[in-house]
Amino acid sequence: MSLAGRLEKALGHAFKQPGLLQQALTHRSHSSPHNERLEFLGDSVLNCSIATQLYQRFAAIKEGDLSRLRANLVRQETLAEIAAELALGDFLRLGEGELKSGGFRRPSILADALEAIIGAVYLDGGFAAAHQFIACLYKSRIEQIDPRDAGKDAKTALQELLQARRLPVPQYDLLATRGEAHAQEFEVSCAVPAIELRVTGSGASRRGAEQQAAQAALDQLKEA
Repeated sequence: MSLAGRLEKALGHAFKQPGLLQQALTHRSHSSPHNERLEFLGDSVLNCSIATQLYQRFAAIKEGDLSRLRANLVRQETLAEIAAELALGDFLRLGEGELKSGGFRRPSILADALEAIIGAVYLDGGFAAAHQFIACLYKSRIEQIDPRDAGKDAKTALQELLQARRLPVPQYDLLATRGEAHAQEFEVSCAVPAIELRVTGSGASRRGAEQQAAQAALDQLKEA
């Protein structure tokens, strides 16, 4: 199976216009036409699709909380995580400089490429196809949303849960910083010594790593 065929299988969409997929995978450092215009289009389609899914699934959540939920789902960190799950970096067309600097792992490049693919699916099959594609990408993340925590980021939700149980607030510590300045990855720990809870998270920013660690702590506490 060709590289394009492998990616189409992973994406669950067979392109009638293969050139759109190639363009979506082409970074400006490689050649033109590149994926920036498709990224612009995909960003709008993604926001509309996610807003529709949240509106239909959570009838009791207020507009402001819906907006915050959508923002969390379409932010760069989430897009980069989904792109990594698809192994999208293996299919990117990057210039020599970006290849040498590890651009295929950079969250901003991965997130932009995924948005460009969404734009390509929209042009190839219309909004219905793009909406179905996005719904598949986000299925598990939307199913995991707890309406009681709607609009709260993981750090806020964790702190409120601990306070409700009369436990001290969590401690966040930076464990490591890896990579070059333009493509760093941060590793952070989140600990609640009173209950012997300690988890880690990583991300393209310290804030993102803390949020991921907080979410891991929340998941453990809710399972306990």
